Parts: sequence; structure tokens; C-alpha cells
Amino acid sequence: MKAVVLAAGEGTRLRPLTEDKPKGMVEVDDKPILTHCFDQLVSLGADELIVVVGYLKEKIIDHYGDAYEGVPITYSHQREQQGLAHALLTVEEHIDDDFMLMLGDNVFQANLEDVVRRQREDRADAAFLVEEVPWDEADRYGVCDTNKFGEITDVVEKPDDPPSNLVMTGFYTFTPAIFHACHLVQPSNRGEYEISEAIDLLIQSGRTIDAIGLEGWRIDVGYPEDREEAEERLQDYATKSTS
Repeated sequence: MKAVVLAAGEGTRLRPLTEDKPKGMVEVDDKPILTHCFDQLVSLGADELIVVVGYLKEKIIDHYGDAYEGVPITYSHQREQQGLAHALLTVEEHIDDDFMLMLGDNVFQANLEDVVRRQREDRADAAFLVEEVPWDEADRYGVCDTNKFGEITDVVEKPDDPPSNLVMTGFYTFTPAIFHACHLVQPSNRGEYEISEAIDLLIQSGRTIDAIGLEGWRIDVGYPEDREEAEERLQDYATKSTS
């Protein structure tokens, strides 16, 4: 299964850490965030890494070259950062089967393999990790509703009045049907083509989207304090693993 990593962002909220490097190259526990992403995707069986680059793309390309741990890397250029659905469309020509998608600014210690396993069961058109967050933080994310079978019934991006506190994380699996949905997405109020809107279009067309509850943790490294928290958690995990 191929793995797509979205790493075109500038990371303005992480400044000054991103003044001379893209967001994915910010180090967490002495390794770029992208290295953490690649390590996990390779361990999940990725047979190709397709990396969407943009801001200071040469920093990523020069660092990783054309392969990581023996897995080939293909780069796709998002010339303007216009949302995740827009970024995903830049890799359409490289995908012809089910694939993994990871946001290149997330650090995980979680049950990613459960998402991949669900996708391989061929009962769903997409699956992704979801987690419960405090209600007062839900409006920062794509918020989900689910039915009694654990299937996603609605997704709304950064709502003013969240219908739940169950939110999408940064790891998904899709069939190529997601690309048709991305082509239909219209710009949001933020002027971006949202992945949540593409997922909602899949739901409206009768496709099955499965929610997998997060076991473990993930941190979206959006601010310097997020980077510090991710480092502490990784170091704590390493200490427990060796004790």
C-alpha cells in the first residue's frame, strides 16, 4: 500500500522554528517530524512514500533524497497551500489503489495498524483514527458524528458549535474514490479545499467511512509548546520501553 504524506505547509505558528525550514523538518526528540512519520509508515508496510512538498521544498528533498529505509520516495509539488483536499489532488496520478494518508505535522504513538487492517477488509471506502477532545477544543478540528456501528455519518470542519467532541486525527486510509470527491469540493469560508468536505461528499454518495478510536496518543505539532509536549511523550515512551 502506498503512503501519502502532506508536508507542504509553512508552519507560521511554529515560528521562529520554521523561519529557515518547512514545518515537517522541525525536530522533535532530535529527529524531523517527517522522520517520525516515515518510520511509522514503513513499519505499516508502505511500499512507496509520496510526499507533497511546497514551502522550502528543497530542504525536504535534499534531506531524504529518493528513498527512505529502502522505500522509494516520490515528491509532488503543491504550489499554493489551499487546503488538504487541494494537496491530495496533486498526487492523484500516482495512486491507483487503496492508500494511507498521514499529515506530516503529526506525531503518533497509536494504533495506526488498526486503520490499515480495516481498510484491507474491503468493507469501507475509508477509515481513520478519531479521538475525543475537550468540548472547548473541538472547534479546532474536523468534528465527526458516528452511528452505532462506528461509521462516520457527518463531518464538519472547525464548527462554531461542534455537534460532538469526536475529531479526526492526522491518519487516514482511502480508496481512489476520494479523488473524485476532492474534485467536487468548493472553497470553505477559510478559502481552503477541506478534506473533511471531501469525506462528507463520500458519505452523502453512500460510501462507508469507518471511525477507529485512537488508542495511545497523537500530537498535532502546530505551536512550539506542542513540539515540547511531543518530545516529553516520546522520551517517556522510550524510557518505559527500555525499563
